Amino acid sequence: MSIARVTEIIASSDKSFEDAVAKGIERACKTLQNVKGAWVQDQKVTVADGKISEYRVSLKVTFVLKD
Repeated sequence: MSIARVTEIIASSDKSFEDAVAKGIERACKTLQNVKGAWVQDQKVTVADGKISEYRVSLKVTFVLKD
């Protein structure tokens, strides 16, 4: 029987939401072992001078604990 844990991370990108998600997952995999999935809980942007300056995502990352 596997036991999984969920942790929340926030990632950002100046390119897109998709890039922010990819950066968040890549970074999570450097620290967490057995990452099995993630879902986007929230998306936001920051605006400067009337233009989007940053894309931010809140991710819930699921990873399986070792026995």
